[in-house]
Amino acid sequence: MRKTTLLTSGALLLLAAPARTLAQSAAADAEFNPNGESPFVRLIRPDRPGQTITTNMLYPGQFQLETGLTRYDAGGSTRFAGRQVWGSTLRVGFFNHIELRATQNYLRPPANNRRLTEGPATPFAGPVGFAPLNVGAKFLASSVQNARSQVVVLLDMNLRNGDASFTGKQLEPGGRLLVSQQLGQRFGLEGNFGFRQQGFKAEGTKQGEYLTTLALNGPLGAGTHFGFLAETYATWQRQQGWLPGLTSGLYYRPLPGLRFDVTAGHGLTPAAGGFTVGAGLSARLGK
Repeated sequence: MRKTTLLTSGALLLLAAPARTLAQSAAADAEFNPNGESPFVRLIRPDRPGQTITTNMLYPGQFQLETGLTRYDAGGSTRFAGRQVWGSTLRVGFFNHIELRATQNYLRPPANNRRLTEGPATPFAGPVGFAPLNVGAKFLASSVQNARSQVVVLLDMNLRNGDASFTGKQLEPGGRLLVSQQLGQRFGLEGNFGFRQQGFKAEGTKQGEYLTTLALNGPLGAGTHFGFLAETYATWQRQQGWLPGLTSGLYYRPLPGLRFDVTAGHGLTPAAGGFTVGAGLSARLGK
């Protein structure tokens, strides 16, 4: 009988159990939070557009849609080189300090490049269309939601659906520890540490990817609707080693629950990928 490993699933359960317990026990303590009306908490704070996922969690009955288009440089070395990816995330506030979420990416077909030589064009063999759906949940791990310092656990899974052009599909479990520190009333420093592996077998752990991020965001000035994002991140795989990169961007927030953003990013090594640009919007509904 072939041996399999449940190390990854066990780790996810170990993370989820204390997070769920702390979230439930914090309900009574969270009735009054003087930081709940600070601009950093009250104004929309989406999980896009960089690699960093925020500790922000929606309250029960709130919905948030985040969507945007990212263009990857043709000279880059990532799997999306020369492609345009449309990504959308739907977040839903649930009870007991839990947030449910689903993310769907769509890879647009590559633009037809002008051929410099005669002859038939080589058909494109890469993936196109909808990528496998990612579903997950955030669990509050700190004592009070939207405190100045907050810790959240994110557990998610890539499913095996999506367009048939995405080959080798399998369940890919992942998890992240999300931490944030509010600076003043409007600025915030946020970081992630996470992992993702292919399947639940031992060989899947060897293909696993680790991620670390650190991001600073806040307004460009007092009383302005404009703000900035500055992020550094790095991924690590056994076969590729460390792949660091930077992301920066600007956003415009005409309403507390609506935000538009533009971003640019670049890998810091040749293997980490080339230049990327993107734009998108985020909208929150519910009180």
